[in-house]
Amino acid sequence: MLLRKTALSLIVASFCASAIATTEITPDAKPASKFTKEKNGALLNYLDFQNKEDFDAATKGFIAKWPDKNIKDAKGNVVWDFEAFAFVDTDKNIDTINPSLQRTAKLNNQDGLFKVVDGVYQVRGFDLSVMTFFRGKSGWIVVDPLVSEETAAAGLKLVNDNVEKLPVTAVIFTHSHVDHFGGIWGVTSKADYDNGKVAVVAPEGFFEHSISENVLAGNLMSRRAGFMYGNMAAASPTGKVDGGLGKTTSTGSLGIVEPTLIVSKTGEKHDLDGIEFDFQMAQASEAPAEFIAYIPKYKTLLASEVMTHTIHNISTLRGAQTRDASKWAAYVDESLELFAAKSDVMVASHHWPTWGADKITDQLSKTRDMYKYVHDQTLRLANEGYTPNEISATIKLPDSLDKEWYNRGYYGSVSHNSRATYDFYFGAWWDGNPANLNPLPPSEEGANYVKAIGGADKVIAIAQEAINNGEYRWAVTLLNNVVFSDPENMKARYLEADAMEQLGYQAESGPWRNYYLVGSTELRNGYKSSPAPDTLAIAKNMPVYSALQSLAVHVNPEKANGMMTRVNIQVSNDKSTKSGKYAMLLSNSVLKSYQDRNFEKADITVELDPATFTSLVIKDKSIDDLVKAGKLKISDQAKFAEFMGVFDTFKTDFGIVTP
Repeated sequence: MLLRKTALSLIVASFCASAIATTEITPDAKPASKFTKEKNGALLNYLDFQNKEDFDAATKGFIAKWPDKNIKDAKGNVVWDFEAFAFVDTDKNIDTINPSLQRTAKLNNQDGLFKVVDGVYQVRGFDLSVMTFFRGKSGWIVVDPLVSEETAAAGLKLVNDNVEKLPVTAVIFTHSHVDHFGGIWGVTSKADYDNGKVAVVAPEGFFEHSISENVLAGNLMSRRAGFMYGNMAAASPTGKVDGGLGKTTSTGSLGIVEPTLIVSKTGEKHDLDGIEFDFQMAQASEAPAEFIAYIPKYKTLLASEVMTHTIHNISTLRGAQTRDASKWAAYVDESLELFAAKSDVMVASHHWPTWGADKITDQLSKTRDMYKYVHDQTLRLANEGYTPNEISATIKLPDSLDKEWYNRGYYGSVSHNSRATYDFYFGAWWDGNPANLNPLPPSEEGANYVKAIGGADKVIAIAQEAINNGEYRWAVTLLNNVVFSDPENMKARYLEADAMEQLGYQAESGPWRNYYLVGSTELRNGYKSSPAPDTLAIAKNMPVYSALQSLAVHVNPEKANGMMTRVNIQVSNDKSTKSGKYAMLLSNSVLKSYQDRNFEKADITVELDPATFTSLVIKDKSIDDLVKAGKLKISDQAKFAEFMGVFDTFKTDFGIVTP
């Protein structure tokens, strides 16, 4: 929430006169405190920072860098900056960065084209994800073409310019997250796709999940993703340093296509441009639709995002369905049995390769045991009566797992993965204590806490003392109550931002750091929009039924109160259904959608083609304009306008760290 200047000046004047704080409370970023330095220093003594094997692996086979400092879109906007994170490339540990996170940030800074083995190449450091190239009989087989068309096109050019100029004959989407398919039009064309010149391979359920996974909860998920990837935090020693899986996400144009070949069973073998791929399904592990593959010609294990050089998320901080840690561990175990011994190298959708069957076997064994340990110990403690937060404070990996660099929490963490595992079995909204069964809303609870403690000034004084003692988690808890009871109390906001900032400096996880630092930025300056990937292309490809379903969560019950409306929709040339028939029923302030069905008697009938439906979804043309152009036929436009009036348009600037 941005505040009126008059209110801000009054608040500033009031706290400038206060003698509570021992340090000046300002909206500026602060240096690392002595407590942060001590905590980060302890990690330097715990982990083996002298081990440089990952740095050797991350630079092995280097061929070339992109010749420019950045990658731009057609309009000249920078969608990827190669130099933004250069500040981490120092042998000196930066006080405001967890040293383990700084280490992985340096590794993820290794950008360019790399030879993995003869016939296998990777483009790394061009986006959050990694793009892999296999030399086929007549062209390139491209795996996971990044987030954006622009970064993927640059990666392909680098391969063609420095290895061999070949057509792209196949594209593989290992799973249904946007950083693994969004750049499709950077490596092939719609003409080649339509003419069958390029195969597109994906796991069963890919298209449905990639389009609809984020639809119903997409607005909040997008808002939280801005925190997770640090969109409001500038790259700097006191800002964003790394995303854990890679630097950050590019901000170019996204695309998506339906697969021409769908893989649905473990053991399926497919010839792609003369190269055999032996697939292993990994559904509902890191993504709802995902597979792993072994390529015998190159003795390469394609691990997708199931095995990387970090603990991954059992529940992602941006928000998504909670994953099954036990099933995840089982997939890793299956890969170990099927492929590890015969693999010379393992490549993944993020990070650098692992060479040698022995090292691959060791990494998979300990990755499996890490996920299984968190799963099993969470359930053991839960069955002993521990609550989620007690469990997350108790579980620690044994040193044999914890000291392996690929088991460190750069993306996920043992802490929030244990809470996620509890959620998977028991639900996370309640810990079983009836005192927590029906809590007050945050603003009301905050006001009561502040009143009980003796007022905002008293709470701020206690929080300042906690900060002086390095108790930042407690300070944030205290000050959060003040902010939710009075979001215009800038003294509390600035102080909470200071405490959050130190927690960010201490965080080993890139997303944790980003969350804390974006939170502190919003507390100090309010919400400001920031560059993000252009998701318009995904909206354009949304199946009709998915779009209709998403309308249900937009219904404002007060506006819809008492309405009973039946709508029949006929979509011509609809690829999703043979009939092109859909129906919607609004009753009791609830919207129901139906596919391959029309009501016998409808209040409104709508006729349109897929392109017109897309225009309605992305709102690039008004209903009146579409009707006048003859693209949209409505039996009763007045009733349709009344019907459309019940749907709320979501805002993106709602509070996360404020009410």
